Amino acid sequence: MRWSWPFKSRNGSHQNAHHRNGHTDNGHDVNGVAGDARPDFLCVGAQKAGTSWLYRQLEPHPDFWMPPVKELHYLDNLNRTKRIHGPRCGDQRDATFLEGMQNLRGRFYLDLDSYGRLFQHKGTCLSGDISPAYSTLNDEIIERVVNHFPNLKVVFLARDPIERAWSQLSMGVRLGMINKFDATDPEEVICNLLNPGVLIRSHPSKIVARWKRYVPPENFRIYFFDDLKENPAELRRSILLFLGGDPEKLSCGSKPHENNDTSR
Repeated sequence: MRWSWPFKSRNGSHQNAHHRNGHTDNGHDVNGVAGDARPDFLCVGAQKAGTSWLYRQLEPHPDFWMPPVKELHYLDNLNRTKRIHGPRCGDQRDATFLEGMQNLRGRFYLDLDSYGRLFQHKGTCLSGDISPAYSTLNDEIIERVVNHFPNLKVVFLARDPIERAWSQLSMGVRLGMINKFDATDPEEVICNLLNPGVLIRSHPSKIVARWKRYVPPENFRIYFFDDLKENPAELRRSILLFLGGDPEKLSCGSKPHENNDTSR
């Protein structure tokens, strides 16, 4: 199911303001919120294509401050988010972030100003939202987000559609979200592959085309799951350079080749 959120009205327009060093002539940040309270990037999928690996590389990296939960799900539907792993709560920044998320849950409109302010805790570091479900967002929401955060960088991790769908089904069965089925029965397999929740994530070319309609080419990158299996160190380096991080700095406690996603 796709969700079309009502939007909070905004006073004035940033589209026609003159940009100077990331700010308009009236001193406001071009990303729609005051100061640097905004996400620097989104990772919009794909599900089962290495997004958990990416979070584990960025979360301990000294150039990044990542949210205490990997997937925020605010842009698709925060209210229905069901978390498998508990959130990190290491310091006051984490606690404040989680409190801010809780406050957003009760709002019936998409409040991008408040969403941006969740990232104020990053200080001078980079930060972003890794939510694979954003691959299912419709054009209306994508356009609204990109207009509000025009400097936003977007990453998409692509995987062979059949492998990705099978991995999603396996995860669903493992977590009890999908009933066990006979993998040797073609009809049962096809029936599960045609599940709307699987199908909507199984057309990477359509997903990429939707996002590229609104994100400038220099701010959009596609990376491949095969590279994660074959050369994770180089993939890490490429993504860090694109996002603005230093690939020479170590992600303390997380090595590029340590990834259990590739076997699922």
